[in-house]
Amino acid sequence: MDIKGKISSSVGKFEELAGKIPGYKGYKQKELRREADKLLRTTIANQLSDLRMKLSGLQLDFMSAGKLYLVDDLERAVGKLQILIDRLKTASYGYAGLFDAVKVKEDELDALYDYDHQLLGFVPRVEEGINNIATTLKEGGDLGVAIAALVTVLQEMDTVLNHRQEAILGTGETQ
Repeated sequence: MDIKGKISSSVGKFEELAGKIPGYKGYKQKELRREADKLLRTTIANQLSDLRMKLSGLQLDFMSAGKLYLVDDLERAVGKLQILIDRLKTASYGYAGLFDAVKVKEDELDALYDYDHQLLGFVPRVEEGINNIATTLKEGGDLGVAIAALVTVLQEMDTVLNHRQEAILGTGETQ
């Protein structure tokens, strides 16, 4: 999924003409990078929201199966997933206005996009973790282990999101 490429390829005739104005092209490229970053994070957040609904639905299955003692563990996983979704929706997307204290350059915007691409890679892992919990519930396996595995994936995703924030603030290492 290359959202940055799709946005760049959809540039209209007016924007092509405006691109010939000195200084505008660089500004527009930054805006396109920011928009791609925002769209990618929105896509990830929406996909994770769907998965959160599926995970929440498993709580009812746990209760029906008499696994009430694990509902709190599952709720913590749901909570961690919701926090990630909220952070993705509200994460900075590399905007730095003329008078902002932190100036974001093109290579920093590309680094943010790369972090967001890493975050996209977690979506199938989260889905796999949720599916594993559902399968373990049906087959009578160790649900504690299955829930812990999902929480581990969510914590890894949180770490990448933290590194992304450090990258935009320039306080940490990039990838």
